[in-house]
Amino acid sequence: MTSILTITLNPTVDLSIAADAILPERKLRCTRPDTDPGGGGLNVSRAIMALGGRSTAFVAVGGPTGDKVMRLLAEAGIGLVPFPAPGETRQSLTATDMSTGEQYRFVMPGPEWSVSDTARVLTRIVRVAPEDGLVVLSGSQPPGIPADFPARLASRIARTKARLVLDTSGKALHCLVDSGARPADVLRMDDAEAQDLSGQPLSTRSDSADFAQSLVLRGVARAVIVARGRDGNILATETGRWHAEAARVQPVSKVGAGDSFVAAFVLALARNQSLPEALQHGAAAASAAVMTPATELCRARDVRRLLPLSPVTPI
Repeated sequence: MTSILTITLNPTVDLSIAADAILPERKLRCTRPDTDPGGGGLNVSRAIMALGGRSTAFVAVGGPTGDKVMRLLAEAGIGLVPFPAPGETRQSLTATDMSTGEQYRFVMPGPEWSVSDTARVLTRIVRVAPEDGLVVLSGSQPPGIPADFPARLASRIARTKARLVLDTSGKALHCLVDSGARPADVLRMDDAEAQDLSGQPLSTRSDSADFAQSLVLRGVARAVIVARGRDGNILATETGRWHAEAARVQPVSKVGAGDSFVAAFVLALARNQSLPEALQHGAAAASAAVMTPATELCRARDVRRLLPLSPVTPI
C-alpha cells in the first residue's frame, strides 16, 4: 500500500461533554469528558486507522497539552513525526445540549508562528514526505502561518515524487487558487467555500462540476472535489466529472464528516483504486461519520454497509 503522511500544524486536545440543557448563568452538570486528539490531519489519521489502514502523522506540538496529544496518538497506534510548535498546543470543547441535540463548539486559536517557524516546518515536511506516497494537509492554520502556506507547500511537494491532497478553506483557499502555484493532486472544499470562490450560486450538481472542472483547467489541482452536504459529493478532473450520492442516515453529529471523507478517499487511492472508487468510499465514510456522537469519526462496519448506498455516476 502507498504510504500516507498527514500534516497537522494546529492540533488540539478535543474535549466532548454533554449536559441536560445548556443555559446561561447556571452551573451546568456535565458528563465525564471524552478526550481525543484533534485537528484535521490527526482526524484523517485516526479515521484511516479505524478503516484498517495506516498513516504517519506529522504534528506540531508544544507544552503539556502537546505531550497529551502525542500520548493519545501513540495509544491509538498512529505513527508520529513530531515537530516543535512555538507554544502550547490548544484545546477545543464540544458541548451537546441533550434536550435539543444541538452542539456548541468552542475552538481555541493555538500558538503564534513566526516567519522562521514557517520556513522550518516547510523544509521538514518536504524532507519526510514519502517517496511515491500521499501527503495530506487538512485543518485550520495556526496564527502567524501565512495564507499562502498551502500554495507554497504545493510548489515544494511538486518537486518530490509525493502526491498532495489539500483540504483547506478561507484565505488559504483563495490564495491557493490565485497563486499560480504548482498544482496539488487533489483539492477538496465544501459547497459554501466553492460558492464563495466562484462568486455565484452553485445550485445544481452540474454547476458544482463546472466550477470544479474550471479550477482543474486553470491548473489549481489535477482533481477537485466539492462536498454538497446531503446532496453528495462532486469530483472533476480534466476529462471526467462524477457525483457520489450521500447515503440517507439519521444524523447524530456532523463533527468529523469531512475528515472521514478525506481519510477514506486517500486510503482508497493508497490501495490503488480509481478516483471514482475513492469518491464512493469518501462519500460512504462521510455519511458514516454523521451517525457517531461528538468527535468520534466513521466506523468501518458502517462504511462497508453504506458503500452500496453511495453510488457514483458520471455527470
